[in-house]
Amino acid sequence: MVDINDDAQLDTSQIDDRRGSSKGKAGLAIGGGGVGIVITIIALLLGGGSLGGDGSGGGGLTDILGQLQNLQGAETGGDTPSTLAQDCKTGVDANTREDCRMVAYVNSIQKYWTDEYARRGDTYTPSKTTFFTGQVQTACGAASATTGPFYCPGDKKVYIDLSFFEVLRTKLGAQGGPFAQAYILAHEYGHHVQNLEGTLAKIGNDRDGPTSRAVRTELQADCLAGVWANNAVRTGIIKSITDADIADGLDAASSVGDDRIQKEFQGKVNPETWTHGSSAQRQKWFLNGYKSGNLDACDTFSGGI
Repeated sequence: MVDINDDAQLDTSQIDDRRGSSKGKAGLAIGGGGVGIVITIIALLLGGGSLGGDGSGGGGLTDILGQLQNLQGAETGGDTPSTLAQDCKTGVDANTREDCRMVAYVNSIQKYWTDEYARRGDTYTPSKTTFFTGQVQTACGAASATTGPFYCPGDKKVYIDLSFFEVLRTKLGAQGGPFAQAYILAHEYGHHVQNLEGTLAKIGNDRDGPTSRAVRTELQADCLAGVWANNAVRTGIIKSITDADIADGLDAASSVGDDRIQKEFQGKVNPETWTHGSSAQRQKWFLNGYKSGNLDACDTFSGGI
C-alpha cells in the first residue's frame, strides 16, 4: 500500500468537493471534449453495436449503463456541505481515509509538475480536482458517474466520482489497490500537462484507430503518470512506493485497455475503433515513464507505439 508521510500537510484547496450536491441522474455527455479513463467504454459501445454481441442492438447498452450508474450511487440525497478541509489535514488522515488519500495524491502530482516546470524554466498552472457524485456540470458539458474519471480542457479541471474505483474492481476486473487510484489521477493530470503544452488541441478529428492521435495522447498520459510515480517520493508527500504498488498501477492500466474492454463487452476486438490503446500498450508506456522518470521519454507521437 502506498505509504504517505504522516507529517505531510494536505492542501484541500486543490480539491473542489461537490459530493452530495446533486440530485437525480444525469444524461451522459459524449463528445463534449473531456479526456478520460473509462469514457472509452461508452464510446466503443455506441460505435460497436450490441453489448451482448448478438447484433440485436437491444438491452445491452442500457443494462450496463444502468449497472454502472447504480454502482456509482447516481442518486444522492441533496446538498451536503463539504467537510474535506476539516477531515483531511495531514498524512495520518490520508493513510486512513480514501478521500484524504486522493487529496495527498493530487498534492504530490501537482508538487512534482510544479517543480519540474520550474526546473525547466517554466511555470506550471495548477488544476483543481472535482469530487462529485451522480452528475456534474463542466465546461465540456454535463457528465454522469458512468463517464468515469476525466479531464476537461475547457475549465482545466479533473473530475472523478470516487465510487468509480468500485467499478474498476467489479466491472473492469482490476485489483483496485491504492496505487491504482494514484495511477488514474496521475493519468488525468497527464492530460492537464498535455493541455498546457498544446498537445490536446492537436488531436483534431484523428480520434479513432490504433495509431490515431487520440490513442497516442492517451498513451502519453500513461507515460506521464509513470514519470510522476518515479518522482513521487521526492515530493515529500509520498513516503514510499513499492513494487506491489506499481503492479497495482499496471493492473489498472491493463483493465482499461481498448482490447480488453472490447473483448469483455463486445466479444471481439476491433482496433479501428480504439481511442486509448491496448492493455499492453498502456502498461508499456506507464513503465516507460516510471523507469525513466523523465518526461522526455514520453514521445508517443514519433514512430510506432
